[in-house]
Amino acid sequence: MSDPLRSPALKPRKKPAQLRSAETVACIIEAAARILEERGFAGYTTNAVAEKAGVGVGSLYQYFPGKDALTAALIERETAVLLDDVAEAERAASGAQGLKQLIRAAVAHQMRRPALARLLDFEEQRLPLELEVGRVSFRLEQAIVRLLARMAQESPADPQQAAADMLAICKGMVDAAGQRGETDAASLEGRVARAIFGYLEPLRPGRDAALEA
Repeated sequence: MSDPLRSPALKPRKKPAQLRSAETVACIIEAAARILEERGFAGYTTNAVAEKAGVGVGSLYQYFPGKDALTAALIERETAVLLDDVAEAERAASGAQGLKQLIRAAVAHQMRRPALARLLDFEEQRLPLELEVGRVSFRLEQAIVRLLARMAQESPADPQQAAADMLAICKGMVDAAGQRGETDAASLEGRVARAIFGYLEPLRPGRDAALEA
């Protein structure tokens, strides 16, 4: 669901009221994704998207006031997939397993469609989506906090700070891999997992004294 505080230029003109309209909107958003993947920003126009979607450009403008609103809808769609995966990770059998699934979700978010993810990362910074990005980050941090709480004796003394650090580590590594054009998801997942669990190891209760000795 789009943010009610989102800039009017980024809001859909109207919500589809019928199944057929919803299918048209979904088709337009997927066409936008494909145009970005195939042609990059240079070829990303509303005319190109409408043609790819098989609709008239007037139909596109019935739902989106411009290209930025379409891009925001695409970012929202991709983020929803990530958040669904995060919710699934929270249902894992253990906190540690949930963290591994969370890492897998973050890597998949970047690697599922890597060219698209790189471009949307750029657009997410360009467009005025700070509130929405902040809410997603908070949602991810709280998921990590809840998973850490299930790790019993392995949970750090300050799980909120640890969650913020872990999110920064994961995001930094995944975004950098995307910018480099990496495509080996298994390799990236393994490296991020080692970094995250390596970060946690010294934070286990009772480890501070051992480190200072």
